Amino acid sequence: MKPEHIAIIMDGNGRWAKARGLPRAAGHRAGVEALRTTVRAVGDLGIDWLTVYAFSSENWSRPKSEVSDLMGLLKHFIRRDLAELHRNGVRVRVIGRRQGLDAEIEALLHEAEALTALNRASNLVIAFNYGGRDEIVRAAQRIAELVKAGELDANDITEQTVSDHLDTAGIPDPDLVIRTSGEQRMSNFLPWQSAYSELVFVPCYWPDFGRAELLEAVETFASRERRFGGVVARDAS
Repeated sequence: MKPEHIAIIMDGNGRWAKARGLPRAAGHRAGVEALRTTVRAVGDLGIDWLTVYAFSSENWSRPKSEVSDLMGLLKHFIRRDLAELHRNGVRVRVIGRRQGLDAEIEALLHEAEALTALNRASNLVIAFNYGGRDEIVRAAQRIAELVKAGELDANDITEQTVSDHLDTAGIPDPDLVIRTSGEQRMSNFLPWQSAYSELVFVPCYWPDFGRAELLEAVETFASRERRFGGVVARDAS
């Protein structure tokens, strides 16, 4: 049994760099290379969905120089890798708050989605300026507007109603969530969607994460029984 959807919290770039006496920016650059490797490996495994936590809504509190480096890397990744992703049939989707983003960043994100919108080989979801609680609040606001307009009865609101108004509407919930660096917390990443995800925490920092680590996490996932709150295990698919 393999997961249909893997989500990854790419953690540890700064600590990877510090351990080598390098600036944090070097860790982020190495992290981009790890992302490229992982995107290719996920495609080779025939896994349909990969979601990566690229930049959280809390990351803006980091030093301005580091935020600037991260924005530069995002621009570089999209400009350098978008053509390859498109050529390989990867559809790119971006989740997170768009309001208030730098115009150039917003345009690049839109370009990535528009260019690859018809691709069907696999899906790369980039969580950018994303916070799980913020996503749920925004969904609640949209639902409240429908109720206020008389288009929805409050008594008819279901879990599916909420799911349909999240940024991830139409995206299957992740079967497997991986976090690197040894930290064992979710950090506001997909709290609604990961309610029944299997969690795998790996000790290596994100720049050291590669095909072997991905395969090991997938094997760990395959060894588990998923009951979704019931008694009998169910397959991911």
